[in-house]
Parts: sequence; C-alpha cells; structure tokens
Amino acid sequence: MSLQEKIDQDIKSAMLNKDSGRLRGLRAIKAALLVAKTEKGAQEVLTEEAEVKVLQKLAKQRKESAEIYSSQNRPDLLQIEKEELLVIESYLPKQLDKDEISVHIKQIIAQTGASSIKDMGKVMAIVSKDLAGKADGRTVSELVKELLA
Repeated sequence: MSLQEKIDQDIKSAMLNKDSGRLRGLRAIKAALLVAKTEKGAQEVLTEEAEVKVLQKLAKQRKESAEIYSSQNRPDLLQIEKEELLVIESYLPKQLDKDEISVHIKQIIAQTGASSIKDMGKVMAIVSKDLAGKADGRTVSELVKELLA
C-alpha cells in the first residue's frame, strides 16, 4: 500500500473518530504529497525516497514553527504544531539516536581518511546519503564538526 493510500485511509479513520489534531496533520501530509506530485518535472508516482523528503520537510517546518511560538509565548499555536508534528513523525522511518549516528560517522571518517574540518564536505556527502530519512541533518552536521575538530 502506498503512502498516499495509507494517508487516505487514516483520514477517514480520523474523521470517524473526530480526532481533529490527527486529521489536521494528515491533511497537511496529503496536501504536501499532492504538491510534490504536481511540481514541474515530477513523476506521476512519487518514490519512497521522495515521500520521505516531503515528510521531513513538513516535520522541519513544524519544529521551526514550534520554536517560534514557544519563544513568543503562544501555547495555543505551539500545541497545534506539536500535534501535527507527532502525526508527521509517525510516518517517517525510525530516527537514529546520537550514539548510532556518531558510530556511523566514525566509520565514514575512517573509510575516507578524513582528519580535519577541511574534509567535512567529503564526509557530509557520504553520511547525508547513507542516513537520508534516518537522521536530522542539523544533528549530523554538528556531530561531524565535533568529530573532525
């Protein structure tokens, strides 16, 4: 079953259960997937990798909005963003923790022979490709800097 079909079924379920927070998050996902399908040069059917990228983008937007609402003392809007983020993250692959990411980065550093911060681009290219959808880019970047410093 494709992600789009699963989202459609879950929307129906959320409507029947009158779960407005989940419904709002699911509708956001559905809208983002439709936009991705209709973009210039996009394929009729999105690949799993493209779907994950769309979900990651949505999750990142929700996190950034939540930070803004938190700093502006807007708990009403903060709650909405957190609810939607939980729904979006439930469709993303399991995220690796910092220790798992760090172990993977150390292996890549050993393979490439990277020794200083100048080699960060080379390491990041490989790590980003390997951990796409499994780790937050900001966390990966911080760990690579830390390990190469």
